[in-house]
Amino acid sequence: MLNFLKNLNKDIGIDLGTANIVVYVKDKGIVLREPTVVAIDKNTRQFMAIGNEAKLMVGRTPGNIIAIRPLRDGVIVDFDISEHMIRSFIKRVLPKNSFFKPRVIIGVPSGITNVERRAVIEAGLQAGSKEVYLIEEPMAAAIGAGLPINEPTGHLIVDIGGGTTEVAVISMGGIVVSKSIRVAGDEMDDVIVNHCRTNYNLLIGERTAEAIKIQIGSAYPKTEEKEVEVKGRDLISGLPKTFTLTTSEIRHALLEPINTIVQTIKLTLEQTPPELASDILQKGIFLTGGGALLFGLDKFIEDETGVKVFIVDDPLSSVAYGTGKVMQDLNTHINKIIFK
Repeated sequence: MLNFLKNLNKDIGIDLGTANIVVYVKDKGIVLREPTVVAIDKNTRQFMAIGNEAKLMVGRTPGNIIAIRPLRDGVIVDFDISEHMIRSFIKRVLPKNSFFKPRVIIGVPSGITNVERRAVIEAGLQAGSKEVYLIEEPMAAAIGAGLPINEPTGHLIVDIGGGTTEVAVISMGGIVVSKSIRVAGDEMDDVIVNHCRTNYNLLIGERTAEAIKIQIGSAYPKTEEKEVEVKGRDLISGLPKTFTLTTSEIRHALLEPINTIVQTIKLTLEQTPPELASDILQKGIFLTGGGALLFGLDKFIEDETGVKVFIVDDPLSSVAYGTGKVMQDLNTHINKIIFK
């Protein structure tokens, strides 16, 4: 009977990202991956859509409907909307008519404040969780990537998400040195928007900027330069206009946020104990998160630091897989790497 009840109680791991939420259910794996976007009627505060459906509305809604990202820079900026969103996603992944409240582990940036930490826990509890635990994203990413974090050797993980970049040196199951900066994928999108505004007097939306980054964005020169046709609004005439962007100009625009990330990695290495720094030089730097997929970023970091860089398997899912692995053996980890 106890085993039967245990199987019904599905614990959940959540990568609560600024751009996307990824949900891992115990014994099932990743079951949900959707944008962290909610559409509401601003007059009635009624929720219109969540996730994929809401993202399609970004920049395309009538005046009374607004598409909101309730997290910014990796932390909650709108508690009520975040709670509703988390509740909706938890309900989607649990068995229908389930009367069991799940235990939930949520990945959070290592640099969040105690107030922000408390807000995430409270949102999870209000969303219907029995217990909520937090794990720092670089630790979860390292576990999800399969790094041997409990060994007495140093591992450097760089998790580039939508709102934050987490850089951490991990050894013997703990974080030795860590840096969290609010420069990541969203900042890259912003500089593309500013590039189009400054150089072409054209306004594009965040969805268009993200698409440009994915299609032709790079941190390192490509053997073959590419172009993409972009539609925007002329800021002078106010009329729609089509223009062309090239790989080289977007690479130049992205240099500022990329250099900030590289400088953070260098600063982390400077503060790393010599023995662990020697381990990292031998084992390399591991990139996770959506930002790891930017073309040539691994090569750029390698050239700037002199350390070999590896992109982990499925970097978009590392944090979620990490929360899932920790959930499998929660009692072992609860006092070591998890915050309540």
